Amino acid sequence: MMGRAALLIVALALGGCGGATTRAPSSAPAGALPSAHPQAIEPTAGQQAGTGVPTPGAPVGDVNAHAPPLTQVRSELRLELVAARVSSARYIDPLQYVRTWERTDQGVDASMPVGAPILAPCQIKVLAVIPDWYAGQPLVYFELLAGPDAGKVQYVAEQITEIARPGSILAQGQAIAHFAPSGTGIEYGWSTTNGVTLAVATTGYEEGQVTPAGQSIRAWLNALGANAGNS
Repeated sequence: MMGRAALLIVALALGGCGGATTRAPSSAPAGALPSAHPQAIEPTAGQQAGTGVPTPGAPVGDVNAHAPPLTQVRSELRLELVAARVSSARYIDPLQYVRTWERTDQGVDASMPVGAPILAPCQIKVLAVIPDWYAGQPLVYFELLAGPDAGKVQYVAEQITEIARPGSILAQGQAIAHFAPSGTGIEYGWSTTNGVTLAVATTGYEEGQVTPAGQSIRAWLNALGANAGNS
């Protein structure tokens, strides 16, 4: 599976990653990652918003479509970002259904059974969905609202469908998205509020390159019992 390059909102950016059941919660180290810059808006916990309609025989979306401009993505992210306070809340492994762990690049690549959910590791807010991030497949950004990494942004991308709508606040264990019937696997990683992956924002990224940001998210998942290995 190919890792994806550069900007999250550029249709030629590359990625690929993994899946989730609900185990006993466990904590994970915060890691040396840049903090988000939230607006002073307190979230109101509520029901998960309606999801998008799956497109049979994914990749999901129009393979000829173009991702929105970076300025638009930044605006969407910052409008939805909230003031999340660091706490002692514990995370659960969001990728509990992964069958195969793959390479580290911008994030961690993996595959899982069709229909398996990617779970919210804690209470989260869905910030934005990029419908055509790579090969007609989407990417979803979400903010962690609790725990030692509260205020930081993660993403899951590519072979996903039934994505929670932007603005949704999900409880720990609710589905952010589900693994689509076909596509290029999934990628799970750290993001930024600037519309690019943490890997691109910090060290840059070339196709297939192992990045510190990718290694960090793999360590974060392993601390939650994901058994994602070291590759």
